[in-house]
Amino acid sequence: MDYIKAFIIGGLICVIGQILIDKTKLTPARILVIYVVAGTFLELFGIYRPLSEFAGAGASVPLTGFGSNLCRGVIKAINEKGFLGVITGGLTAAAAGISAALLFGFLVALIFKSKPKK
Repeated sequence: MDYIKAFIIGGLICVIGQILIDKTKLTPARILVIYVVAGTFLELFGIYRPLSEFAGAGASVPLTGFGSNLCRGVIKAINEKGFLGVITGGLTAAAAGISAALLFGFLVALIFKSKPKK
């Protein structure tokens, strides 16, 4: 049942993105930013955590989950360090994901040869 819940919630998040691409003039980069900001605000208002607990990876893997993770890290760091946590909290919370993305991106760049568009 966990797989079905993750598939449905993750699929709905993707459907919203596809509708935004098809029906608006928003670029994919702007839609990605909207997703991160939406995840941040949903976490701030206490909506994203129950959704993430319900859907598991279906809610935590998309970019909305990244925004939620940043927000959670900032809130925790503010409670521990004060105002300095605004700067350090998000980076600390997302450090593992960012490091993995950089490492795997570098490895893929070493393995495959990129070609310019023609």
